[in-house]
Amino acid sequence: MCTLTVAYRQFDAPLAVAANRDELYARPSSPPHRWEDPDIFAPRDDQAGGTWTGTNDDGVLVAITNRWSRDVTDGDRSRGLLVRDALAESSAEAAGTLVRRELDARAYEPFHLLVADRERALLFEHDATDSETRLAPGTYVVGNAGWCGVRASPDDAGEPQRTRSFFVPAEGPNRGREQAANDEAVLDALVESETATATAWLDQAGEILGDHEYGVCIHGEEFGTKSATLVEVGETATWRYADGPPCETPFQRYGPDGRV
Repeated sequence: MCTLTVAYRQFDAPLAVAANRDELYARPSSPPHRWEDPDIFAPRDDQAGGTWTGTNDDGVLVAITNRWSRDVTDGDRSRGLLVRDALAESSAEAAGTLVRRELDARAYEPFHLLVADRERALLFEHDATDSETRLAPGTYVVGNAGWCGVRASPDDAGEPQRTRSFFVPAEGPNRGREQAANDEAVLDALVESETATATAWLDQAGEILGDHEYGVCIHGEEFGTKSATLVEVGETATWRYADGPPCETPFQRYGPDGRV
């Protein structure tokens, strides 16, 4: 997954996430479904056995993007397995503890990882060094070269605060700058939205993810946007999933046990 947009505690549902997954077309995967072990709802990477995003019945959502690292490191375990393991936890706080423990014990390739529930949202940046940000209520966009956001006004500020954490990859600096600009444009469009509900926000986010003007729906010869996901976490989690690029693939609704 390479573009992740988040509305955290902005609407009636406390968490809304819209995301594109960019991957090799030949890499096999399955659409969202109920897993037995652990008991989660997620699509599956059929090659490595993990996932790139998912939810559980406790309202925990975990999602990952690649990170175009300045210091490329080899991993000895699939990052999707880390997502799977974090989803087995009963809260974002517990999932964050698991992630920290895993990063101390194992080697993973660089990533950005969102761990969130109705009360807490954590964003991990894993590279040669690690960082962790507790997200304030707001709207955020996470890509391959970092992330940006607009958080609600703190008590001592007169207007919402914009934050950004991008870097320029040593290999492909122009690509990194372009990705950052695309993410900022997506953020601007989402923040300027006049939607009043999480569902309406996700409707618009899904359109933006499929709009080539924003540069986040990718069509290469062997690599591109393979799927897109819209998830709303309120009392329960509701899913919409496009099993293909969102510019040309309609979103299908999924319930707790599969497609509806």
